[in-house]
Amino acid sequence: MIGYVTVGTNDRARSKAFYEPLMAEMGAKELMESDRYTFWGTGQGPMLGVFVPYDQQEAKPGNGNMVALAMPDRESVDKVHAKAMELGAPDEGAPGERMPTFYGAYFRDPDGNKICVFKMG
Repeated sequence: MIGYVTVGTNDRARSKAFYEPLMAEMGAKELMESDRYTFWGTGQGPMLGVFVPYDQQEAKPGNGNMVALAMPDRESVDKVHAKAMELGAPDEGAPGERMPTFYGAYFRDPDGNKICVFKMG
């Protein structure tokens, strides 16, 4: 149902330095790039894009907005969260079971966008 999700950035180089190794940890690669954006994906399903806003105004994270990225297993949740911490991401919630069928972890990217990595089931 979802084709792609985008988050804003005020510094493409800094965002790319954060997302490139994070996406590689998830098995995703860069699929498209321009002077305003970079898209990552696996070639199947949704993509994640990091954009400099088209209106050239400051990119700001939205209150209540979050991108949730599905992982194949709990170990992947742990590995991606650890990679985000290694890359300097602020921790918003260590890996753990939030309810019987949901295992997740939370962090913020360099622009403050909230990201969740999770395994359902």
